[in-house]
Amino acid sequence: MGSDDAYLLTASQALARIRAGELTIEGYARSLLRRIDVRDTDVGAWAYLDKDYVLQQARALDKVPMKDRGPLHGMPIAVKDVIYTKDMPTAHNSPIYKDDFPKLDAASIILLRHAGVLFLGYIADMLCPGKTTTAEFAASYTGPSSTRNPHNPSRTPGGSSSGSGAAVGDLQAPVALGTQTGGSTIRPGSFNGVYSIKPTWNAVSREGLKISSLMLDTIGIFARGVDDLDLVADAFALRDDEPSGFQSIKGARFALCKTVVWPVAGEGTRNAIARAVDILRAHGAEVEEVDLPTEFDDLPRWHNVVLQTEGETFFLPEHRTAKDQLSPQLVGYVERKAGYDHREQLKALDGIAALRPKIDEIAGRYTAILTPSVVDEAPEGVEWTGDSAFCSCWSALHTPVINIPGFQGHTGMPIGVSLVAPRYRDRHLLKVAKEVGKLFEAEGGWRRNV
Repeated sequence: MGSDDAYLLTASQALARIRAGELTIEGYARSLLRRIDVRDTDVGAWAYLDKDYVLQQARALDKVPMKDRGPLHGMPIAVKDVIYTKDMPTAHNSPIYKDDFPKLDAASIILLRHAGVLFLGYIADMLCPGKTTTAEFAASYTGPSSTRNPHNPSRTPGGSSSGSGAAVGDLQAPVALGTQTGGSTIRPGSFNGVYSIKPTWNAVSREGLKISSLMLDTIGIFARGVDDLDLVADAFALRDDEPSGFQSIKGARFALCKTVVWPVAGEGTRNAIARAVDILRAHGAEVEEVDLPTEFDDLPRWHNVVLQTEGETFFLPEHRTAKDQLSPQLVGYVERKAGYDHREQLKALDGIAALRPKIDEIAGRYTAILTPSVVDEAPEGVEWTGDSAFCSCWSALHTPVINIPGFQGHTGMPIGVSLVAPRYRDRHLLKVAKEVGKLFEAEGGWRRNV
């Protein structure tokens, strides 16, 4: 493979070639930029892109001696446009913040900078292709109209991390940062046919992220393989207190948890879950269907209560200063259009908090929980980003969740399924997902068409 085709490489593969002297960072950056040039009209993943500065900084990174390079030196990563990046605008897909340049990097960006990441855009001594599109403030149900699913431009890439999922799914960036409040990392991962992880809540610093819900918002990661997710997890110092005892699929125990919202599952997701169970069992795993206790049935409503009541707090400044430029949905949060009061907010917060140690105990009995990622394949149209029904409960419970691609719906669009582990068992979950992913990608039936 020449440098022209370097965009096909995963981040792990590219870094290995860069370290071996077989690929320059500039050559890698040029390959990605050519891919973006060819595909941007169809996909529209970028909110901001400075190609000249990408190449300038790539050349600078190539000049750094090997002994002085960080573990991710030269790895390109795209950043969702709700995460502050100095010297690049952070506009949140809102006219209120159009062309707004923060004076600081978010904590997640500082950590990646320290590891030597190449941002596709400009962040001091690193490259980033740029900022990826997002639904308004990562909180609106309406997606950015410019961004489309790379596997079918008539369909949504999901949201709110629309551009991050699409960029990785279309091979325009090997890795991207997103966020999740309901299903904004897992759902785009499924719709775009890539791996995506929502780590344990607050395991990655959210300093420098535009908050919409203090108790739900989590930094997420997109990649085309678990090895690449591991690279970013290392940079973020994600660690379990105890090493994972997982060795192989054979003998592993999985809990199939369809959750209370299973009746809304479409044909594609029902088939994907059934196929996932068959594959795991065929390779020697035990899969036991587990119904969560009825006390978990309130989770979907409680998640919505927390989402809207915390939205009242975090969008009040924009409501006070620029209400006419705020979407009706977010105006509704501030003005309590749903009618939730503080008593309901406290009931939801306390109810969810009581369930967290209980889901840890349930999940801890198994290698991982197997559960749907999405209702079905990506819906038609780009205005609505899809239903987060199967994601919101895990966001509320703060557990780590990873989407694994490999399945497809009736039109051939990708569908993923999720694995869940107890809180702060992120590295165990990645270890399990790596082996499960090999099987699902090989036997699930979906093949990349871009």
